[in-house]
Amino acid sequence: MRWQGGASSDGAGDQESGGFGPPPSMYVPPMPTRPPAGPADPARALAAGLLNLSGLGLGYVLLRRRLLALLCVLATAALLTLALPADPDGVPAWALIGYAALLLAAAVDGARRGLRTPPAAVQVRPVVALVLGIALLAVPAGGAVAYGGLRDDAVEDMLLDRLDRADALVRKASAHDFPEARADYRAALDRYRDLTEHHPDSRAAHRVHDSLAAYYKVVSAPYADGEHCAAVAPLEHLREVPHTIDRSVLGSLAAWPDEPLARSLLTCGTEKLGSSESDGRGGELGRLLRTFPKSAQAGEVEPAVRAAVARRAGRLKGGDPCAATRALRRIGDTAKQLPAPAPAHLRGKVAAAVRDGAYACGLDQFEDGRFAAARTSLTSFASTYKDDDRRERARQVAIAAEIAELRPAAGHRLPPKGTPGGPRMEMVISNDGPDPVEILYTGPVTGRITVPACGSCDTYPSESAGRAKACKASGTAYPKRTLRLPSGTYHFLHKPGGRSATASGRAAGGRIQAGYSYTQCSYVVRSDLGTDL
Repeated sequence: MRWQGGASSDGAGDQESGGFGPPPSMYVPPMPTRPPAGPADPARALAAGLLNLSGLGLGYVLLRRRLLALLCVLATAALLTLALPADPDGVPAWALIGYAALLLAAAVDGARRGLRTPPAAVQVRPVVALVLGIALLAVPAGGAVAYGGLRDDAVEDMLLDRLDRADALVRKASAHDFPEARADYRAALDRYRDLTEHHPDSRAAHRVHDSLAAYYKVVSAPYADGEHCAAVAPLEHLREVPHTIDRSVLGSLAAWPDEPLARSLLTCGTEKLGSSESDGRGGELGRLLRTFPKSAQAGEVEPAVRAAVARRAGRLKGGDPCAATRALRRIGDTAKQLPAPAPAHLRGKVAAAVRDGAYACGLDQFEDGRFAAARTSLTSFASTYKDDDRRERARQVAIAAEIAELRPAAGHRLPPKGTPGGPRMEMVISNDGPDPVEILYTGPVTGRITVPACGSCDTYPSESAGRAKACKASGTAYPKRTLRLPSGTYHFLHKPGGRSATASGRAAGGRIQAGYSYTQCSYVVRSDLGTDL
């Protein structure tokens, strides 16, 4: 430091100091902005970094960086707020990545700041800080493990809830008939499958078997209630469940529907025999024989069909043989479509009963006054069963029925079967028409003849003209046919043929007495509505 003073009494000072000058000045160096850093301490730097990895900012606490420590605590609190309560989907990936980046940055920054410890830092022995930092790493690791357990519990709760909702769907479906509830049943089954396939070790998956047992009980309820026809579709559905759920999960449930389904097919098919049209494959009995050909129920098909045929055949002599015949025809249709082991002779037995029914039905229709139906039934019988001994009788009654359609008196009783004895009267029938005419008659005897057309004849313009001129033209050879009939009351029907086939027939009747001969003349009358015989 240099000093400058005033005058001296002996003058010596003037020479040493160089005389008087400006007052002396003092130099003060600048103060430092922060405390000087201590010597480098790698152990402390490592401890600060490890302590910051705990997520609690303890490395910054060690370095007395309270604001940075608070930021670390706030970040950890934000993550916990987002993560808790635990969700089955876990913490969003962006949150985990961001938090991990923050911890890593805090660790690096803490290590950088702790390398040269400022005097203000908390004085902790390096070894203690290292041990504490490593120990506190257990905090995030333990938190992750604990959160994993909470998440597993949340997943289990979610899966159990999913199972409960599937069970509730089954209970809801049980209030409806199977066709209406089929979609809900399938949806529940898909949920059960998802649990067993994608979460096989979960508590919910271990409970699926019990839920399936309840499912089988609900779906098969019609069978338990004895409603075998209504039970067929649900049991067929249950039989398909092993295609959706693994058999190891189903256990004994997998094969359970077979026996109930076979029993329902037999019972339902037997109940339907003769009461509904065949589906083209033998109905439920056909499905039974195709699905369970070796079952005990398959062996009961033949006796069931035989019993049904015998029951309907016994009704052919009752009040409604036509209904019994229709039932027999349906049984016959079913029998024709049954696969083995149904024997072929079973079909023959049904066919014989149907033949008897067709004949009995035609006679019953005649006696009930349903003459058109009787004619159709008996004509069909005669054309179908040409080797049947009743064929001619069927033709007789069909002729009487056709006449009775226009002349109901002809249907008051069935025509006689035999031919009466005694003398026979002649009836000559002439045709004064341009087309052949068929004559049907019934009385003591029944039959039909055809009189050929008259080539030179024409139609008449009116009924009165026909009555006045028919069969009376001299020199005209009218075609004739002669009937020899025993006496009695007869009914006749003249049916035009050829070009006049669309003309209306004419029915008449009268009594033929012994000792007389009779003639009839057939002619055609034109009218505005067409032609009449």
